[in-house]
Amino acid sequence: MTTELLIEEKRTGKIWEISNSTQQCTWTTNRTGSPGKFEFTVNKAGDLSFVEGDTVRFSVDGQLQFFGWVFTKSKDRWGVIDVTCYDRLRYLKNSASYAFYDLSAGDMIRQMAADMQVDVSEIEDTGYIIPSLIEQEQSCIDIAQSALEQTLLNTGNIYVLFDDGHGLSLKQPANMISDVIIGDKSLLTDYSYKTDIDQQTYNSVKLVRPNEQTGRKDVFIAQDSNNIYHWGLLQLYQSVDGAMNDAQVKAQAEATLSFYNRRLRTLSVSSLGVPGLRAGQMIYMNVPGLGDINLNQYVLLEKVTHTWENNDHTMDFETLEI
Repeated sequence: MTTELLIEEKRTGKIWEISNSTQQCTWTTNRTGSPGKFEFTVNKAGDLSFVEGDTVRFSVDGQLQFFGWVFTKSKDRWGVIDVTCYDRLRYLKNSASYAFYDLSAGDMIRQMAADMQVDVSEIEDTGYIIPSLIEQEQSCIDIAQSALEQTLLNTGNIYVLFDDGHGLSLKQPANMISDVIIGDKSLLTDYSYKTDIDQQTYNSVKLVRPNEQTGRKDVFIAQDSNNIYHWGLLQLYQSVDGAMNDAQVKAQAEATLSFYNRRLRTLSVSSLGVPGLRAGQMIYMNVPGLGDINLNQYVLLEKVTHTWENNDHTMDFETLEI
């Protein structure tokens, strides 16, 4: 395994290759809500010099893993520097106000990226036009997630917003399937398996829509009486756009129920590292005798943390719903 860690000092244009001076590197990605984070510890040597805003590029065997910018650095008395970097999604944490009408999530992301001076790579067409999305003084990344949630609840399709190293990218996990297999006899070193109906499980969905003619709210309910009997009433209550017609609201209620009306299975895994693997991708896992199931299928990666240390590459990851 050959690693390359480059820092470009913007002030002088000088590029430092510091992999031989680096003690440890970690790269963490989450499927939703946060930018990719790259952390490393380097020994201060020679005339090494860099500041916040300088760019960092990390590659393994010639494959780009991370590209981003230095945001924090700290140095102890022995000259050991701890550095935290983020990718382009960090700039979508900027706050803004938007009123979007009849646009797809991808169109909204393109507009916010242009406003925040962030490069865009491949944005897939979600095929769903959101009637309206109005947000005041919210972070752009939260606004983007609201648009993607609306897309999910109306189409049943998950989309992942991430930085592919060249710009913001929006893709379905099905279009990011890794060819790696992780299991008892393949890379897996440890795991923890949990089932629950506590965090993101709902067997009743109540959507309310403002009605300007009556001055009241129209109520639409989709529910599973069988799961209500077994689990008790677990209700999700949401307001929807007044411009949506009855058929659209009913379809959203059914799609929302279909997504949330299940026992949540999550799996936390430690394994040998697979370069390039990131949250939002799907991988095949084979773990017989996993609690109440024999796991032998594709899973969606919710969070992935890679660690490179002493020429070893390991990773920890969490799956969403199995």
